[in-house]
Amino acid sequence: MRNHTHTARSTDSSNHNIAARMGRWSVQHRRKAILGWLAFVFVALVVGFNVVPQKELEQNTGMPGESGKAGEVMNDAFPKKSGEQVLIQSRTLQASDSQFKDAVADVSKRLEGTQGVSGVAAAEVSEDGHSALVTFDLDGDQEATKKSVVDSQAAVHAAQRANPELRVNETGDASITKAQKDQSNEQAGRSLMLTLGLTLLILMFTFGAVVAAGIPVLLGLTSVLATVGLLGPVSQIAPVDGSVMEVVLLIGMAVGVDYSLFYLKREREERAAGRESNAAIEAAAATSGRAVLISGFTVMVAMGGMYLGGISNFASFATGTIMVVAVAMIGSLTVLPATLSKLGHRVEKGRLPFIGRLKDRGGVGIWSRVLDRVLRRPLISAVVAAGVLVALTVPVLGMQTSLEDTGDKSDLTVEKTYDRIEAAFPSEGSAEMVVVKANDVTSPKVESGIKALESEAAARPALFEGTPSVELSPDKSVATVALPTTGEGTDDLSNRAVDALRDDIVPNTVGQVAGVEAYTTGEAAATGDFNDAMISHLPYVFAFVLSAAFLLLLVTFRSIVIPLKAIALNMLSVGSAYGLLTLVFQHGLGKSIGLTEGPIAAWLPLFLFVVLFGLSMDYHVFILTRVREAFDRGMSTGDAVAHGIRSTAGVVTSAAVVMVGVFSMFALSPEAQMQQLGIGLGAAVLIDATIIRGILLPATMKLLGDWNWYLPQKLGWLPKVSPEPEVSPAYG
Repeated sequence: MRNHTHTARSTDSSNHNIAARMGRWSVQHRRKAILGWLAFVFVALVVGFNVVPQKELEQNTGMPGESGKAGEVMNDAFPKKSGEQVLIQSRTLQASDSQFKDAVADVSKRLEGTQGVSGVAAAEVSEDGHSALVTFDLDGDQEATKKSVVDSQAAVHAAQRANPELRVNETGDASITKAQKDQSNEQAGRSLMLTLGLTLLILMFTFGAVVAAGIPVLLGLTSVLATVGLLGPVSQIAPVDGSVMEVVLLIGMAVGVDYSLFYLKREREERAAGRESNAAIEAAAATSGRAVLISGFTVMVAMGGMYLGGISNFASFATGTIMVVAVAMIGSLTVLPATLSKLGHRVEKGRLPFIGRLKDRGGVGIWSRVLDRVLRRPLISAVVAAGVLVALTVPVLGMQTSLEDTGDKSDLTVEKTYDRIEAAFPSEGSAEMVVVKANDVTSPKVESGIKALESEAAARPALFEGTPSVELSPDKSVATVALPTTGEGTDDLSNRAVDALRDDIVPNTVGQVAGVEAYTTGEAAATGDFNDAMISHLPYVFAFVLSAAFLLLLVTFRSIVIPLKAIALNMLSVGSAYGLLTLVFQHGLGKSIGLTEGPIAAWLPLFLFVVLFGLSMDYHVFILTRVREAFDRGMSTGDAVAHGIRSTAGVVTSAAVVMVGVFSMFALSPEAQMQQLGIGLGAAVLIDATIIRGILLPATMKLLGDWNWYLPQKLGWLPKVSPEPEVSPAYG
């Protein structure tokens, strides 16, 4: 009678299980599912790369605070252009020598004859006489300068070939952006190849068969390719940040492989336990498929928190990550079961007898032994593990951030040229800018205010040095006053200069002129505004992400304790990752292995919180789903925890190794920000899959016992979405 009742309830549950229905449809219409997926990926790529050109965020747009207002004023008043510089340099020749003069004249002449180039200025000579600087502009917005910088660089290269005894190099906003983009694309391609190879190798150890190992890799890869294509049309609605491609690759490969790994592992378990192939797929769809659906939505909701970050870059990252997670999730629930059904037992093709499989075996294996000890002494285990994570979190209190990639420069010629210009022309280094807006900035009152501004700055030599420069907009409505500072970008001197300008100098000079708006911007000002905006929006982001995760887990597991504990554990995981990031980069512990020392990228803390919180839910939902299944079948909480952890240890370990491997590829990037992203994500996933899921989760569940499933009677109306599949031979 009990079995009959269970089967009846199971059928009803299956009818309401979206993942199970999707899996069943895919198995019954596998040709449509497979061809439909391939067509979707192909069309997305065609549309993305051949129909609509992509647009990136303009350099001065999207910034928060006063620096953002300054950027808007400048973008409206000044013609779109990018400033470029050519450094002509010699160790032996002086700028007064005829050969040096001829080289300078050659550079200027070639640039003046280049399409898209304007405002070629007379060369400025350095104090030692061994360097000359020719400045010019590339007309147009960022899209236009992408093309014209190729022509200007060609002209400069031609001048270098004609004057081999001198160094002739170009640098500037457009040329640095182009070089970094080219390097980033090259690095992304290299990272993709390394990621695919490493992931395939790990999955071969996991499954012991080439075909089974290749399926998750293909799903992850096609998910990334489809999303990259879809970003094309999306970018026409909302411009995307240039770094979103790397983020899509990073997240897409990780979740795509993880989701298919969870699904495929469960399907193989069901087949090994005696189910027929399609029945095993349907059982996997009803259980692991449902876990994928829940964790996918949780990740997407968490990523949506970035929309509340108040900064356009975050909105761009949110769009890219939500899209790739959605694509990977849909692929896992449609084309994956169809592919498994099509292959049948051929999924075991390409067996690797010398590698073997990583199997979960009762009391055997590292995690079984660890789990036995944790469950015997849950209180001690929980206290020690939590203490370690809290200790790792402490360095966060001294974290410093910067908007610029302020670590050691890469080997890019344009960046080395920029460094040489700073050395030869100190006034060309760090500067803060005051943007003055009025009906007529050439009026006597406004001009007097600007002169007073320059005088006040000159009276503070500890903060300002060099000669200020003023540039007027064509309609004379805006003037920019560049004030060279003694600081180096975002250091204490630079921050003090910004404070002096905003709190004292500007209000007491141009700020006193009626009808004038004045905004301070620059590297230090923009970084400060970015951090202030991020901090002010953090409560909204935290409230949204935490409350959404709480509600999802509350409904999923019908428990008020499970979501509260999940949030606490995830916060420990994120905090410890922040601490490690600070130690490795800011305190230079990673310098010995080639990592760049410097402050943390300003956008990274909020981004990491959102991404890590979402990804952490993958393991949490997957493990707890198995625990809840066992508990619903009549096991005690302690036995259900032991069963759930043991039955998922292999796949969670494999998934974590894959994620860490994918993320570690980005630590090989020459860009400090990408290194920090890779190390931060990799460290957090490693901590999450070991200390959190292997020790703290089972220890706290053991301590709480049946309180884990406590749901107040007032919430009894919540829908019951827990899966109740038929008793599987694997567990019955």
